[in-house]
Amino acid sequence: MILPRILILVCLFSSCVSFPLIQDKLNSYTKQKYLHTISRISLPPDPAPEAVSPSYNVHSGSSITTFNVQSFGAIGDGVTDDTQAFKMAWDTACQAEKSGILLVPKGYSFMIQSTIFTGPCKSGITFQAPNGDSLPSVCDSPVAIRFFMSSNLTLQGLEVKNSPKFHLRFDVCQYVDIELLNINSPARSPNTDGIHIENTKNVNIYNSVISNGDDCVSIGAGCYNVDIRNITCGPSHGISIGSLGIRNSQACVSNITVSDSVIRHSDNGVRIKTWQGGLGSVSKVTFHNIYMDTVRNPIIIDQYYCLTKNCPNQTSAVSISDILYSNIKGTYDVRSPPMRFACSDSLPCTNLTLSEVELHPIKAQVLSNPICWNAYGTMQTLTIPPVFCLLEGMPQSMQQSDFAGC
Repeated sequence: MILPRILILVCLFSSCVSFPLIQDKLNSYTKQKYLHTISRISLPPDPAPEAVSPSYNVHSGSSITTFNVQSFGAIGDGVTDDTQAFKMAWDTACQAEKSGILLVPKGYSFMIQSTIFTGPCKSGITFQAPNGDSLPSVCDSPVAIRFFMSSNLTLQGLEVKNSPKFHLRFDVCQYVDIELLNINSPARSPNTDGIHIENTKNVNIYNSVISNGDDCVSIGAGCYNVDIRNITCGPSHGISIGSLGIRNSQACVSNITVSDSVIRHSDNGVRIKTWQGGLGSVSKVTFHNIYMDTVRNPIIIDQYYCLTKNCPNQTSAVSISDILYSNIKGTYDVRSPPMRFACSDSLPCTNLTLSEVELHPIKAQVLSNPICWNAYGTMQTLTIPPVFCLLEGMPQSMQQSDFAGC
């Protein structure tokens, strides 16, 4: 069930975590060969600010009750297991009639095992702790922090470092506001997605800095109404929708916007990736005002996603339609084409729209040609490089049953 005004938290503290606060111009063109040279690149969007810690004095009213973990037996000597004291403090705050603050005081080292804080609670709770790193753990916990079946959830000013896998994960949540986060792990650390959402809707991710070994933000199946804005991403694998449709599963994703962001020194920029054999659809996606700084694959749709290179060909696929790329500019690594639209043989990508796209090689003076396969769309303006490989109009037949139900 969806829990009103409740935060459900799974904390697996083998990573280092700090908790400040948890609360046209329309150009005509002809299809011919061009030799483009480097031209002046338009100014990028403003980079995202460094994540900062909000004030601890946010709640000053007398109606707020403070639940200090030390009042429930937490020692904080760096040796004693304080897990039960934290759980007791949470449970007490959860059952309180009025909103409260679960306070972790400064100057102590609290030892916490993998912990689940559950609800439903009678009122809102703020989890407040000082800046600082948790002590490293020998446990191989997969996710630093996970939120499950939570509603009206706010994360602000959180810093997460060196998670063994996903830094933050949201499953079956709604009305999620994420802002002023700083997420950091080594560029070669696998599967360390910064923020991953799955079966989650009405999400805002703003004003954050993410550097890791996988996707800065990854959007899984069942996500709707997601707004990602003013993100500084990289080094990383960029911002991704997917992977979707693994093991012939259904995936429905729509109303996604990524805007006003910078992606630098990353394997990918903005990406949609699906497995063969899946069902469902990705639709109504906008990538707008994004600056690429030395990105290997700035724009990519891959409907043949496979980790082993031995995946069998399958006819069904997740449908991809109504995708807008607008005002995307910057530089790319010449090892790969700047744009690749590899769409399903049986279910083409449709209504792909490109406007004001300028992507230049970081070193070479001659642009690489984009790659298209079974991709239908238009250039509203002449892109650099031009995407003449897009097919015009709509395919004669579409297997509607493959994506029905979304």
